[in-house]
Amino acid sequence: MGKSLGSYTWTMSLTLRPGTTQDAEPCGRICHSAFYTIAEKHGFPSDIPSAEVGVGLASMLLGHPGFYSVVAESDGKIVGSNFLDERSQIAGVGPITIDPEAQNRGTGRALMQDVLDRAHERRFPGVRLLQAAYHARSLSLYAKLGFEVRQLVATIQGPAILASIPGYSVRAASEDDAEECNHLCRRVHSHDRAGELADAIKQGTATVVERHGKITAYSTGLAFFSHSVGETNDDLKALISAAAEFQGPGFLLPTSNGELLRWCLQQNLQVVHMMTLMTTGLYSEPAGAYLTSVLY
Repeated sequence: MGKSLGSYTWTMSLTLRPGTTQDAEPCGRICHSAFYTIAEKHGFPSDIPSAEVGVGLASMLLGHPGFYSVVAESDGKIVGSNFLDERSQIAGVGPITIDPEAQNRGTGRALMQDVLDRAHERRFPGVRLLQAAYHARSLSLYAKLGFEVRQLVATIQGPAILASIPGYSVRAASEDDAEECNHLCRRVHSHDRAGELADAIKQGTATVVERHGKITAYSTGLAFFSHSVGETNDDLKALISAAAEFQGPGFLLPTSNGELLRWCLQQNLQVVHMMTLMTTGLYSEPAGAYLTSVLY
C-alpha cells in the first residue's frame, strides 16, 4: 500500500489510478453530488452549486500540470477523486469527493493516503487543507491521518463594496510584481505561493496594493480558490473594497482576525459557513494579515 503512481488495488473492489482529462465528466458530477448532499443535510448552501460547475472545476484540475490527481474506481466505475496542488512550496489537498452511494467504505481514506504518499515522495515539507466545519466525519478522518487543526475560517460573501481607501492604491498585478509579492508572502507565511501567483497573473485575476511606493499586499483573487497576503489589515481592506465581486461561495477569512472580520460585517458582508484549516508537517504561525484559499 501507499504507492501514488500508477494503478493498484486497495481492496478487492477498489482501485486507484491517475486521473485523466477524460474523467472530468464523471468526477465533476460526483463532486457536485458529494458537496450538495452533505451541505443539504446540514442546511448550508453547496460550495459546488451545479453539475456544470463541478465538471468545469474537474476539467481545470485534471488539465493543469501543477495538480496531481487520483481517481477511485469500483467494479470499473468511478466513485471518487482527489487532488494535490503542487504549484508551490507547501502542498494543498482537495477537493476530495466520493459518490454519496459509495461512501463509508474506506474510499476517502484510500484517496487521502494516496495524495499524502505523493506529497512524501515529492518531499513537500508540509501539506494543508480546509474542510467544512459541519462535516464531522471528514475532520475525524484527517485527524486520524495526522492533520492538526490550526484555524477556524469564515466563508464571506455579499455585495461588492466598490470603494477605495485613501493612501492605498490597488491595481492589476504584472509579472514584474511577482518577486516582490513572493517576498511579502515569505515574510508572512515563511514560504511563498509562487505557482499560484504566476497562474493568477496570467489569468488576469491578481491584484496588488501599493503604499508609499512599495507593494504591501497582493491577492490572486477575492474568491474561494484564491489567497491574499498583506502587511496590515488595512492593506487587505483595500483589496476587498476594490473587488468587483467575490467569486464562488466567497473569500475565506481566518476568524482569529477579529478586527478584519468585524470590518467585513460592517460592510454588509455575511458569514456563509465555517471551515477548518488543518495541516501536517511544516507550519509557521503567520506574521501578518492574510486570507486563505480553500486549498490552504
